[in-house]
Amino acid sequence: MPEGYCVKCKAKKEIVEAVEEVMKNGRKAIKGRCPTCGVVMFKILGGKAVVPPPAPALTEPVAGLPSPASNPMPLPAPEPGHHPAPEATPNPSNP
Repeated sequence: MPEGYCVKCKAKKEIVEAVEEVMKNGRKAIKGRCPTCGVVMFKILGGKAVVPPPAPALTEPVAGLPSPASNPMPLPAPEPGHHPAPEATPNPSNP
């Protein structure tokens, strides 16, 4: 059983009902209860939690699906009445 410090008893005690957790910052910790007073105890462990590596990207086409190179996505047609913004032109009266 892991040991931690109980702030209510002000003593080191064994952590009862200990569960290992991963905090938001990726560090491992143990959370449980004090056997004497029942207050929640929390002990931060050293080191970061091991995160499994991401799955590799598919390099071969899947059977039955067209490859992206042979079927490019068409661009949407411009909306009628919509004109692109004019390019900035230098103002001859402003040096």
